[in-house]
Amino acid sequence: MSQEPPQDGGDPGQQGSQGWAPRDHSAAAPTPAPQPPNGAKDPEGRRKRPKRPKRTGWRRAVPTWRMVLGGVLLLALLLVGGFIAGYQIVDIPAANATATAQSNVYLYADGKTVIARDGEINRENIPLRRIPRTIQHAVLAAEDRDFYSENAIDIKATLRAGWNTVTGKGRQGGSTITQQYVKNYYLGQEQTVVRKAKEFFISIKLDREQSKDEILEGYLNTSYFGRNAYGIQAASHAYYGKDVEDLDAGEGAYLASLLNAPSSNDVVAHPENKKAILARWDYVLDGMVEHHWLTPDDRDAMTFPVPGKVKPATALSGQRGYIVQAVDHYLAANKILDEKTLATGGYRITTTLQKKKQDALVEAVKDNVLSRTSDERDADRNVRAGGASVDPGTGHVVALYGGVDYTRQFVNNATRRDYQVGSTFKPFVLAAALANGSTTQKDRAITPNTRYDGTNERTVQSATGSTDYSPANEDDVDYGHITVREATDKSVNAVYAQMAQDVGPQEVKDTAIALGIPQDTPDLTASPSIALGPATASVVDMASAYATLADHGRQRPHTLVSRISKNAEELDLPERTTRRAVSREAADTTTSVLRSVVDGGTGTAAQGSGRPAAGKTGTAEEDKAAWFAGYTPDLATVIAVMGQDPETGVQKPLYGALGLARMNGGGAPAETWADYTRAALEGSPVQDFDLRADEGPEEPDPDESGDPDGSDDTEEAGGTRKPRDREDTDEPGTTDSREERRGTRTRTPDSPSEASRAPEEPRSDTPAAAPPRTDVRDRGTDARDRGTDARDRGTDARAPGTQRPGKEPGRPAAGPPAGPDDSDGQDPRDPARP
Repeated sequence: MSQEPPQDGGDPGQQGSQGWAPRDHSAAAPTPAPQPPNGAKDPEGRRKRPKRPKRTGWRRAVPTWRMVLGGVLLLALLLVGGFIAGYQIVDIPAANATATAQSNVYLYADGKTVIARDGEINRENIPLRRIPRTIQHAVLAAEDRDFYSENAIDIKATLRAGWNTVTGKGRQGGSTITQQYVKNYYLGQEQTVVRKAKEFFISIKLDREQSKDEILEGYLNTSYFGRNAYGIQAASHAYYGKDVEDLDAGEGAYLASLLNAPSSNDVVAHPENKKAILARWDYVLDGMVEHHWLTPDDRDAMTFPVPGKVKPATALSGQRGYIVQAVDHYLAANKILDEKTLATGGYRITTTLQKKKQDALVEAVKDNVLSRTSDERDADRNVRAGGASVDPGTGHVVALYGGVDYTRQFVNNATRRDYQVGSTFKPFVLAAALANGSTTQKDRAITPNTRYDGTNERTVQSATGSTDYSPANEDDVDYGHITVREATDKSVNAVYAQMAQDVGPQEVKDTAIALGIPQDTPDLTASPSIALGPATASVVDMASAYATLADHGRQRPHTLVSRISKNAEELDLPERTTRRAVSREAADTTTSVLRSVVDGGTGTAAQGSGRPAAGKTGTAEEDKAAWFAGYTPDLATVIAVMGQDPETGVQKPLYGALGLARMNGGGAPAETWADYTRAALEGSPVQDFDLRADEGPEEPDPDESGDPDGSDDTEEAGGTRKPRDREDTDEPGTTDSREERRGTRTRTPDSPSEASRAPEEPRSDTPAAAPPRTDVRDRGTDARDRGTDARDRGTDARAPGTQRPGKEPGRPAAGPPAGPDDSDGQDPRDPARP
């Protein structure tokens, strides 16, 4: 048996147990073979990666997955970076001017009925708490049902709107209420990518800084509802004529349905769209049911609430402008709000005006003045009318008439101070005499029964002699010695000018101011002529003063505003303190005398009110204005008819106006007063005057007794009287006793120069020409017993256009007498009168 030969390459010095030499691995390592092609295994059995083939053809245009992933990551980084940058860059801006602009709202005394809104933007912001939950839910059902649970941004809707804007497909809805509010309040309505981007970031920030309630409140106050109404409150008035608190669910649902298309969804303006409008209304109600904001039964019982007719944007037409003007002036004059602050808007002003009385006053002026004008008479183009009514118990101005239409005649006839008040001032002289315990020159106490010399053009006498002031009576009538009451009934100038001198012109002025006439009234001059009314107080001023007499001498400043607020915050109004102007006895005695004017004097037309009334007629110089000022126990009202050229603004006489030869206070003004008072107080109980009057002792008539010198030389009829009752006197000094006044007052005549410069007195009311004068004391019969009583003459023949030497400019020439002041209030349209 042969043996296997040893292998080559063994190490002889190294043999194993079998006698084999160890292998030298390093020397015996084989040389690596080249990589076999096409992924063939190498000798060790490893597979080699094949080489990627080059992309050819269309495959070169398709991105690889690595490119797609990289692009997505890059886009995400850009979006995140852009969001961070945009959030940092875009701040919440200030509100735009249109969104904050509001109108001032003027309301009647009920605090709900709107009189007027000023400004171009019809908006009134109100707090969310004033908006009923049903109305809030209706808006949410229409615009954003998940508002309280969702984020500020609806990503899908925002991207859709942005895409449609970019591609020119127009406006696209679907934004959240937050986004819509941002657009309305901070931005604008332009459809641009930049605006949408700003809306996006501002909405996110706003949602973090404001509560949902705050955002909803802002949205409801800024949204446009059509009919020039911005905000839910303005819309409520524009469509249903009431405050938002008074809306029911159906009406709220209709207003909510307007939001997406305000103009086309107005069912009154576009009845052709009624089907679509009803569908939208149903959509809103169904959404309320779905979210359990409305029960199915209530939903089924609803009928569509048709809104009111579209009202034209009249703004300040009719009486609205006069009222707004008067209220604004009152706020500024009393330092409540200055003009600039008020112009910022947003004020809710509750006036003292009562709608029933306001409507009654407008209607009375229309029936008794405006309806009697004619385009065929030149004089009628000059006719103006003003009126004001004051509640004596509160000082509230409850009605105001400023003119025919604010857009046609801008001057407010109720507040202007440029027409003489005439004989309506005389009651203030009487009140001053009674309040001050005044006496005549012969120390006779002045009472309604005190007799004065009523001779025409009698020179006023002072304690030291003549004042050189000789006022003419109306129609140059001599009345002889008559009582103060009769002189008031007939408005005798000679008597009242002397009485003003006896009382003291300054005391008369002070009493008028205490009663309510403003201290800065033009031509309120302390001279004997003050009695005849050259002062130019306004209609409102006179109504306020007469209201003081109606309230037994208690004076309270009149007011036109009872409340004012902005953004639901009340503003403070100045305190109005009631004070005593004259004693109750003085006021009530004056009222007693003025009742005679209505019962049988120049103001008998006022009896048409059907109420116990007191009043006084008045006529300005040259018949440029005719007045009636009167009151019942619960309402004081003044009516004036004025003459003014509509083009030049110059005051004009009213000769021939309303088809009458003369205009007097007992005619159209008193008739207007009666119609208004009857309508204004309709339904209220008839109140009689509760008077504490002191008529004074009766005095003998010097004309009947044959005393040629009259009362100026007769013994004091009543002796020295005790001081009058002071139980209501709060201010000593305005009601001092006669003895106190006599002890302190120095009777000095007005200087001759002052007397000669005294303003020409307004005539006592109804002028008529007079025959050559014959002293009534030589007639053999009392002037009151003439064959034809002065109040029954029924003639008014004085013609305009001529004047006598020595009389005031423009005074008509003489003719047959027509009776005393205002022709006794006899209807000037009576055919018996020329």
